[in-house]
Amino acid sequence: MRKYVIMGIQGSGKGTHAKMLAGGFDLEHIAVGDIFRWNVQHHTKLGAQVRRTMAGGLLVGDDLVESVVKQRLSEHDWDYGFIIDGFPRNERQAEFFLESYDIDGVIHLDLPDAEVARRVLARRLCAGCGMDYSLIDNSPSAEGRCDACGGELIRREDDTEEALAVRLREYHEKTDPVLEIFRRKEYVITVDSRPAQQQVQQAIRDRLGLPSSRPAASSQTGSR
Repeated sequence: MRKYVIMGIQGSGKGTHAKMLAGGFDLEHIAVGDIFRWNVQHHTKLGAQVRRTMAGGLLVGDDLVESVVKQRLSEHDWDYGFIIDGFPRNERQAEFFLESYDIDGVIHLDLPDAEVARRVLARRLCAGCGMDYSLIDNSPSAEGRCDACGGELIRREDDTEEALAVRLREYHEKTDPVLEIFRRKEYVITVDSRPAQQQVQQAIRDRLGLPSSRPAASSQTGSR
């Protein structure tokens, strides 16, 4: 069983690389941000609270995040392990996590702030089906329209320069110390996330001592 945490600033590719590792090694991908977004889209009580917080460019409170993570991991649908992204984001959450769960490694995707801004501000989301796009390397065939359903492509509420500036500041103030906690336990491997997707994925696997990407993963690169 393999249990990993993947960390990195917004736009560093956490979700993409978590999914690639999950698919390659039968891991359960637990994306805390996706759990919150599902609640926002379905207008739950939790979603209303999260929406107000995200619209202000702030991070969701510790008690709420910890309860969501605890509930999700209690489902025990991760027979071969899990990879969690979007948690922990500060020292309190890190201590909570280490007290509650054993992990095999922390993957840190390193990305300069300037590149973060370039990537985040180019992201688009289909208002119809929720498919993600990047105007940098995954543009739709028709400008502003989803290739899958024809829906309108929009920015996420929190993908603005103002909200991003707040998140960058909060990330460095709160999340950088988390890496130090994990480094003291020698859990952390740091990978430069600026190269091409497949290069980054291979670097992650090399550093974790995992088998190389299968041909199916290579075909993803060819389709980009």
